Amino acid sequence: MATIRRVEQIQAWRKARELVCEVYKACADGALTKNFGLRDQLRRAPVSAMANIAEGFARKSDKDFARFLDVAKGSAIEVQSRLYVTLDVRCLEEKEFGRLYHLADEVASLIGGLTSYLRRGSGGRISIAKAPTANSERQTPDPGLRTE
Repeated sequence: MATIRRVEQIQAWRKARELVCEVYKACADGALTKNFGLRDQLRRAPVSAMANIAEGFARKSDKDFARFLDVAKGSAIEVQSRLYVTLDVRCLEEKEFGRLYHLADEVASLIGGLTSYLRRGSGGRISIAKAPTANSERQTPDPGLRTE
């Protein structure tokens, strides 16, 4: 049985991190650089998704974790909604809109899958460690997880 000991091991968190990076890149060029309100709102939503996955993972129960995942999924869907605004006000090209929309959709789907898994019970396939065990070593983040 595999055990998830660090948030960096959660695929939904890694994909949310990728979404954060891609949204920030999209906001660094073009019309979004000058539309401060929309740009800032668009940046905050994927950060919220990533942060809520992490905060939920730190909770002691699967029920609490699932609740935070619900909020994280809402933030991923919020990214999609804000992307429509960027398209409608011509701050983003259709191709870039589609790419980011699809990435946000992947994040929402992964979060939804993890939420369903937690709510129905693990069935013994994987274990999510909520606290380090006496024998576990403190591990540093894996530099291979970078999406840069």
